[in-house]
Amino acid sequence: MALFKSGNPALSEKNFQNTIVTDPALAMTVRGTLNKFGFLFLMVMGTAFYSWKEFNGGGNVVPLIWTGVIGGLIVAFIIIFKKEWAPYLAPAYALLEGLFLGAISAMYNNAFGQKAPDLIMNAVGLTFGTAIAMYLLYSFKIIRATQKFKAIIITATLGIAIFYFITLILGMFNINVSFLSQGTTIGILFSLFVVAIAALNLILDFDMIERGAEAGAPKYMEWYGAFGLLVTIVWLYLEILRLLAKLGSRR
Repeated sequence: MALFKSGNPALSEKNFQNTIVTDPALAMTVRGTLNKFGFLFLMVMGTAFYSWKEFNGGGNVVPLIWTGVIGGLIVAFIIIFKKEWAPYLAPAYALLEGLFLGAISAMYNNAFGQKAPDLIMNAVGLTFGTAIAMYLLYSFKIIRATQKFKAIIITATLGIAIFYFITLILGMFNINVSFLSQGTTIGILFSLFVVAIAALNLILDFDMIERGAEAGAPKYMEWYGAFGLLVTIVWLYLEILRLLAKLGSRR
């Protein structure tokens, strides 16, 4: 189990330790995990459509955003520490993330839609295009999740998380890091870097899910793996959306 490493905290090594089952019917499978991810994605789309409609109908979506952000974080942390609850809480996480994503997407579309037509559809398309490309690269072993590769991606992911946390603290004192939201050359290059790291995290997630299935992780870990994959997909979508908005603002 020493090879179980992922940049995604939801799919870390310790979450697969001491949970091996011997009955194949009760064990995690890759197909089962991907099926459950598809179910979670549909739930995200459902609540995203609701909050999108609320914004375009003139409604106040700020409560929906904060409900999605805070509620999603709380549920995510519970799942990480109580992984056996994933079959019950992963759908709740998906619903909460949908509220947040739908509202944020509508706000981006309203702010940048004139300069960047089809902004949201392009972001969604690029997100899933990237995910499929990463899956193919992993499946055909073009990109291998070696120990060195894992170390680099995990370190880069941690660095990005720390940087975002620092900028959040600075923002509380009205100190803004301009390139995070502006379409400058530095801002676009930074977004490209973060998108690349988010995409490469998918390689680690696929590797973790496959190794969990091979090791005989229990069935509920399919929900846990699907939840972890959704976390990365949501991050990737938000970063691609930010990148496209920056590019659109330069027109």
